[in-house]
Amino acid sequence: MAQITKKRVIKRLPMLPAERALKVISGRWKAVILYYLFDGPRRLSALKALMPGVTQKVLIDQLREMEEHGLVSREIFAEIPARVEYRATPLGLSLEPILLALCQWGQHHADELDEQAHLADCIIRPRQATEASAN
Repeated sequence: MAQITKKRVIKRLPMLPAERALKVISGRWKAVILYYLFDGPRRLSALKALMPGVTQKVLIDQLREMEEHGLVSREIFAEIPARVEYRATPLGLSLEPILLALCQWGQHHADELDEQAHLADCIIRPRQATEASAN
């Protein structure tokens, strides 16, 4: 198992907490990547298959930024060929209720503008509710 170390954030983040949060999750694919990682670790090829509209370069760039900001961890397995898995860190998982709220607001916005037909499914299951129903 690869050792996970904290790296110093290279780019300075804004001082205003709301602006900082938006900066960390901004990016066309970051919320989508997290959405898929909430269910558990995934390989790069699996993420790419789930998001056919993203190029591999952009996907890797977004994953690196999220890794730099502590939202995602990368584990390299000593196999031939090497296997790499990405997973949401506890910090990344803490965004789950926020992304759920954004999803719900996006659905509300589409309803208000009568654009429901243009929406994709957006299902985020809050971890607490999922764990509570499993018990």
